[in-house]
Order: sequence, then C-alpha cells, then structure tokens
Amino acid sequence: MKLVVTRAQAVSGEIVIPSDKSLSHRSYLLGAIANGPSRIKNPLRGEDCESTRHCLEKLGTRIEDDGTFVTVIPAKEWSQPTEPLDCGNSGTTMRLLSGLVASRPLTVTMKGDASLSRRPMKRIAKPLNEMGAIVTGETPPLTIQGGNLNGITYHSEVASAQVKSCVLLAGLRADGKTVLHEPSKSRDHTERMLTAMGAAITVNENAVEIEPSFDLQPFQMRVPGDISSAAFWMVAGALLAEQPLTLIGVNVNPTRTGILDVLSQVGVSVSHDNQREENGEPVADLVITRNGTNPFVIEGSLVPRLIDEIPVLAVLATQLSGETIVRDARELRVKETDRIGVIAAGLRSMGANIEPTDDGFIIQGPTPLRGTTIDASGDHRVGMAFAIAGLVADGETVIENADSIKTSYPNFEEHLHSIVNS
Repeated sequence: MKLVVTRAQAVSGEIVIPSDKSLSHRSYLLGAIANGPSRIKNPLRGEDCESTRHCLEKLGTRIEDDGTFVTVIPAKEWSQPTEPLDCGNSGTTMRLLSGLVASRPLTVTMKGDASLSRRPMKRIAKPLNEMGAIVTGETPPLTIQGGNLNGITYHSEVASAQVKSCVLLAGLRADGKTVLHEPSKSRDHTERMLTAMGAAITVNENAVEIEPSFDLQPFQMRVPGDISSAAFWMVAGALLAEQPLTLIGVNVNPTRTGILDVLSQVGVSVSHDNQREENGEPVADLVITRNGTNPFVIEGSLVPRLIDEIPVLAVLATQLSGETIVRDARELRVKETDRIGVIAAGLRSMGANIEPTDDGFIIQGPTPLRGTTIDASGDHRVGMAFAIAGLVADGETVIENADSIKTSYPNFEEHLHSIVNS
C-alpha cells in the first residue's frame, strides 16, 4: 500500500482519537485472568490488538464482539495450544502474554512477523527464568515452559512498561512477593488496572511490588484515545494550525504525556478541555494552536514518557529555529525498525539537517523539506511520521509499504484528509 501526501496550506477541525493501544492490549489480557466476564467498550481493533485477542482465544479465552462492546470470558484453566501462537507485529502481545503463560503449566511457543522476529526478548526471558520458568529464544520465536514460579526482586536495565508488566503478570501467581525496579518510571497502565481489579500491588517511585493475587475482579471500561496516535496531529497542528485543531478524548496519563512537555518547550499552546477520569485514567480534549519555534531537548526520565512519539517530534524539529537534541533514546534502535537510522535517513532525503547518534539525533533547523519516496520499513510510526512531514514538504511525498499503519491506526489516512486545507 502507498500513502501519497502533498503540501498543506493549513490544518483545522477535530479528530476523535482512536482507542489507546496499550490499554486495549491490557484490557484483553487482564480480562482473561479475571474471575468473571469483563466488558470493554470500543477497544482498538488494529492488527496488533487483534493478535492479542487471537492468542488468548487459542489459550481458551472466549471473546465476544458486538461492534461496540467486547466481552472477555475467562477460561477456568488455560488450554495447551497445539501450534505456535502468532503475535504478528506486536511486541506488547508477546512480552505481556509471556508473563501470564510462564505462571501456568503450559509449554507455549510464540512467533511473530519478520519485524517482531528481530526484537530483543532476553529482557523478559531473564527475569522469567529467575522466577523458575524455562524460556528459550533471545529473539522470537520464544518458547516458554511455565509452572510454579517464585517471587523475585528484579532490577530492569531498561525503563520498559512491557518488561515491567511481564514480570508483574508473572508475579500474580508466584510464590511470594515480586518486586521490580526500573531506572525511571515507565507507563503505568498495568498497575492502574490491576489496582482496580483488587490486586495487592504497591507503587513506590520507580519500584513496584505485587503479592500473589488469584481472585481478580472483572471490570467494565471504555478505552480512551491514544496519546501516541494523537501525537501526529499535535505536530501537524504545531506546524500548520491557523485555526485550532481539537483532538477528542485523549488519555493524558502523566506517564504518557512527555510530548506535552516538549510542546511546552517549543512554545506551542495545548489546552485541556472537558477534563474527566475514565477507569482511573485521566482524559481530556486537547486543543492545539500553532505558535512556538523554540528547539527542544529530550533526555533522561523524559524519554520513557514519549518514546513512541520521538519519530514525529523529529519531523517537528526540522522546522524549528536552532539545535534540537534527542539523547538517551537507544531503545529506538530495537523497535519495529531501527527508528534512529530510518528517521535520520528519511529526513535527510527530504532535505533535513539531521545527524544520528548512538542514542538519538541532533537536528539543525529550520530547513525546507522536499517531497520524495520513503519506505515505511514495516513500521507504523515511521509511516505516519513521514506523512506529517509530507504536509510541510514541497511536492509529493510517497510512503511505500504503509500497510503497517493499520497495526495501530486503521483510519489514519481518512483522518489526515479530514483536517487538511490544501
């Protein structure tokens, strides 16, 4: 699939942001271990979340979908699958499901597509092995022999919500307390949901403790909009919004709002309207007004709060006055692609002054961008980031292999056209 984007004069209007991918995954996974059926309103139906759903069904979970609500009906005992579970492109599916599988008397192999098969799994295999599972595979396919686990204290080398969630989910059925420390706080959706379900969980700064919890309460929730999806329109608005651009129903969980801190550095106005709370998650409508030209710095504890937004923020940096620096973001090297290399090469081909480093970028701006042909390389966020670059580039920008965008944002192209004033 090709996505063709031409220069826009301005953007305006409003977009109802698609459901949060992280929360959609977790609602399926946690619904599958509750003590009764859970109802989820409007989970994301992108390909990544469908991978989680299909894997759970192979393990015995029943999932009913009426188009608005999805009902997750747990199995009394999980089934031994007869073939490998296909996680598609979804690292979240593989890493979080591994924690649940490891605590059950099953032997399960999980595989993925070419992109997922390159991603590191040692970061979850190590703590699960320490807990008593037998996990083989530093990259997928991953085979797990689960069973009786022991609680451990584990210091993660990376601030990763996927690693943290994997260990916490394994700890739900372990013998004794499980404690995970991370170098800085990562997104906390798992902790919030487990707390609401009655798990014995304690959060203290960058450490999380969980006691065995075999009786988790079912839930009913509405999944709010994904700030990582909203990020593309935030940058489009920061570059081109002559009239306000409104993003409806965005999850503004503080562990996810690093992009708002960056836009504040730039000088972009983002107002929070209709603030409310949904299932323990803060939600607001965000109104973006074009202004601000200051460069920014991303480093340290800010990185885990916006790791997925860095590709599109690099696009923004090309149009700002001065030097933008991104550092401490080596994790970008092991996403769906090497996002540091791919973003730097693509923006250079469009005329940007960008130098990749081992753990980020240095970008000098402003520089005019010119349209060209970009390969999304199977990475949804790369494809969408270059679509936003195309809005400010002269000529036509063609994004090849844009099918991957469907993994997290099935109606991205429709929303793009809806706000563009040519």
